[in-house]
Amino acid sequence: MADRGLETSQPVDLSRHPSGIVPTLQNIVSTVNLDCKLDLKAIALQARNAEYNPKRFAAVIMRIREPKTTALIFASGKMVCTGAKSEAQSKLAARKYARIIQKLGFPAKFKDFKIQNIVGSCDVKFPIRLEGLALTHNAFSSYEPEIFPGLIYRMKQPKIVLLIFVSGKIVLTGAKVRDETYTAFENIYPVLTEYRRLL
Repeated sequence: MADRGLETSQPVDLSRHPSGIVPTLQNIVSTVNLDCKLDLKAIALQARNAEYNPKRFAAVIMRIREPKTTALIFASGKMVCTGAKSEAQSKLAARKYARIIQKLGFPAKFKDFKIQNIVGSCDVKFPIRLEGLALTHNAFSSYEPEIFPGLIYRMKQPKIVLLIFVSGKIVLTGAKVRDETYTAFENIYPVLTEYRRLL
């Protein structure tokens, strides 16, 4: 499942995705400990794809093209990797950044790699009555269209935050494993069909 092209060409496994919709993973945020102190200025000067502006942010921002990701590298040796589309890509990217740091002469290791957040999205292909949903699910929902156009739904189990838009577009964030994203969507899907706006 490393390649996104594979997901679309295969028929959906309805035992896992009864709605027939599989949320697409948009962004994986992971962290890793390089387990050594880093001289950020030296890294920024030597690495081509790095920027460092200590007045604005206390980390080196580094980018690679494959997998297309961005890393925030801190002097403590902690690193955050964002932008990957799958868990495997996120780990591969983090390893590549660690390798770059090693090549610059730091004794970087690769410890405690952890997926911190998975952001997925999908489209249910029908408009949703957010006012009705917000009223009946007010314990989990906050909907203030003047401030933000989407309804924010805080699911307890799995612990996922969903942004639900009138258009039927859904963003799911907060998962640590992709199955939480899928479960959360399958949990909310029957609720969304109840609040389908009839045209």
